[in-house]
Amino acid sequence: MSGSEIDQTQAAAHRLPTLPDLQAWAQALGFSSLGVAALEHPEAVRGGLRAWLDAGMHGEMTYMARHEALRGHPDRLMPGALSALMVTIDYTPAEPDWRAKAWSTLADGQRAFIARYALGRDYHKVVRQRLQSLADRIVEAIGPFGYRAFCDSAPVLEVELATRAGLGWRGKHTLLINRQRGSMRFIGTLYTDLPLAEGKPETDRCGSCERCIDICPTGAIVAPYRLDARRCIAYLTIEHPGAIPGDLRPLIGNRVFGCDDCQLVCPWNRFAEPAVVADFLPRHRLDCASLVELFAWDAATFDARTAGSPIRRIGHERWLRNLAVAIGNANPRSDEEQRVLRQALCARADHPSALVREHVQWALDQLARRAADSDERDPEGQGQRRCDQREADQHGDEGAIAPHPAGKNVRGGRGR
Repeated sequence: MSGSEIDQTQAAAHRLPTLPDLQAWAQALGFSSLGVAALEHPEAVRGGLRAWLDAGMHGEMTYMARHEALRGHPDRLMPGALSALMVTIDYTPAEPDWRAKAWSTLADGQRAFIARYALGRDYHKVVRQRLQSLADRIVEAIGPFGYRAFCDSAPVLEVELATRAGLGWRGKHTLLINRQRGSMRFIGTLYTDLPLAEGKPETDRCGSCERCIDICPTGAIVAPYRLDARRCIAYLTIEHPGAIPGDLRPLIGNRVFGCDDCQLVCPWNRFAEPAVVADFLPRHRLDCASLVELFAWDAATFDARTAGSPIRRIGHERWLRNLAVAIGNANPRSDEEQRVLRQALCARADHPSALVREHVQWALDQLARRAADSDERDPEGQGQRRCDQREADQHGDEGAIAPHPAGKNVRGGRGR
């Protein structure tokens, strides 16, 4: 290397931002942590991704296989990329008893459960905007540099990079866990052409705990650190475009968008910090709305109330599909509640979408079947229900009592 080349290398090194400066700038933007990862994935990482795809565990997320090479080779996504600035931002609800409230919603068959991350504004936009602000701040300090910002929006191995950056470890549920802040965090990525030093990975502290595996309602965590998306409620209610498999519908309970069971049960989330970004606060009563209330939204209402929300991406049709399943799993506490549920379903029985009609009919059949089972188990109450039925029929309605088919799963038990 010539003297001029050495001088240029030393000058470039002096221009690099320090890790404490980067962390301070990130914190000022609402990020809870920042670390650095080198953009070169080991063959073992790429091989693990390949094996997961070969097993078909990505379901109908065809983009996962289509962009495999970009995930495994970051320089193909951004030529010249050398390091990634990995950041996290908390979305934990502000209430101290947020986990108890979440379990309470899951145990109440009349209310809809929406994954906590989706209660507020769309995190994709919020995080990317703040990553852009972070990049602008770096430019102010060192001048122009090459970068690209991502947040769950491109073929990036985010958890792998965040782990190597020292922001936590991959839990057995496959999510990033940090011992000071748990797992209720979004991950953001800023690919850069800066030769920054990689952080030190944190030790895996899951130990012998398998609570996340035991709690999964559908058994989607098929082994530690291995998720079969085809059985995951988050996949089924968000990514999956078609009919939800019949054997999995009763296990979904009242989860209409995503699932948090594996995070709610994780001991490390006792240390989760509340969100400091107001964008993630619940909107439109999504943290306490009833199934019937949300099922009544027409397409225009859905579009208006999910504007700027991650829920918007599934569209009104899948929204109704998910809610129909949840209503079919509901646990009416009275004949009146049963009547209201059936009435809501019947209002959608002739929906233009065959997908919606199928799931509505399934839900009606579920309520009717369990009502019949209840009559057989409780012959003394059958006469009263028939009286209630005749009275309801006079008003053009139907009523019955139906127990919940997946009670212990909805309450966070170990059933799978």
